[in-house]
Amino acid sequence: MSEKYLTITESAQEYLYELLSKQDTSGMGVRVFVENPGTPTAECCMAYTSAEDAEASDKKMSLNEFDAYIDEASVRYLEDAVIDYSKDRMGGQLTFKAPKSKVPSIGENASVEERIHYFLQSEINPQLASHGGNIELMQLLEDDTVAVLQFGGGCQGCGMADVTLKDGVEKTLLERVPELKRVTDVTDHTVNENAFYK
Repeated sequence: MSEKYLTITESAQEYLYELLSKQDTSGMGVRVFVENPGTPTAECCMAYTSAEDAEASDKKMSLNEFDAYIDEASVRYLEDAVIDYSKDRMGGQLTFKAPKSKVPSIGENASVEERIHYFLQSEINPQLASHGGNIELMQLLEDDTVAVLQFGGGCQGCGMADVTLKDGVEKTLLERVPELKRVTDVTDHTVNENAFYK
């Protein structure tokens, strides 16, 4: 019996197997992962995959009729997750509940990206929320040493955004994530109808 990383109920397995058996490739399975894990925009995803196309680091879960491949970086966000299928008058519905997918979490081997997301969600955004603002990581550049951020809500177009970026956000992130050398902002601050300070 392989290790269990999440629960895929019997009814969900039957439904998925029915879909997989319609594929042209034999031995198809599913790959489960979380997009933007540990953030409010986290989304649980599932895609068809073959054993050859799964990532080398994926965790394999052998089910009755097929294998599920779990993205290694998503494992801790999928703890207590349940994929279920229930029939209804319209045919049926596959549901994916992952209570920890949006909870900021960093493991000891967390990447620069995961740590930035974590500190944005756990420390920085809660402070900006009082002004109706938030910040998200858009991308990392120059070998993960430059974080490109975007301000949203009350922070977009705010007259104090530069101060917030330099004295608050950048200072905190450089302290918490030593690999970072610089933090930049790609927000269009000319759009300021929701700005906290104009």
